[in-house]
Amino acid sequence: MTKKQRALLAVEALKNEYPDAICSLTERDPLRLLIAVRLSAQCTDARVNLVTPVLFDKFPTLDALCEAPLEEIEAIVKPCGFYHGKARDIIGMCNKIRDEHGGRVPDTMEDLTALPGVGRKTANLILGDIYHKPGVVVADTHFIRISNRLGFVDTKDPYKVEVAMRKLLPGEESNDYCHRNVLHGRAVCTARRAYCDRCCMREFCPSAQKA
Repeated sequence: MTKKQRALLAVEALKNEYPDAICSLTERDPLRLLIAVRLSAQCTDARVNLVTPVLFDKFPTLDALCEAPLEEIEAIVKPCGFYHGKARDIIGMCNKIRDEHGGRVPDTMEDLTALPGVGRKTANLILGDIYHKPGVVVADTHFIRISNRLGFVDTKDPYKVEVAMRKLLPGEESNDYCHRNVLHGRAVCTARRAYCDRCCMREFCPSAQKA
């Protein structure tokens, strides 16, 4: 079986197991989701989902965020950790979106990654979830772990994993596949242990066969 064939089986298996492939961050507005993803770095999505309503209640518009005092943003996002950098990036990205993109969150990898604090993980998620372009959200330990266990890659480098998986996944499925990986990594293929006996991919997973 080729990697491509195994990838297609993985797409279908996870689709059946997790039909609702949604981002665990609750924000759906482009700007608010962008900020939520930035806050999620080294923080749980559950905690971010508690912080963002407070942030956007106090600063509900792009202009309000652009003009917000740094210390006030810091105080709100402090529970997410690394709050000095995250607060600075929020204000910086908002100003750049307002001044260089007419108030609209950009829709290209180049423009997104030029925003303060936005890497390829964040850009891919915005491209996929908001603009419905093929995205491979890799800077997530679940996705990298499962990709290695399924034999798709032999690296933990996020960029190398992204490049490899773009070649294997159908573009129209890639974004949802990434979300389903997170759900599967939390529930079954965990970092501490792979529960192969109850994995929907055990019949074609090389790691499960070895186990």
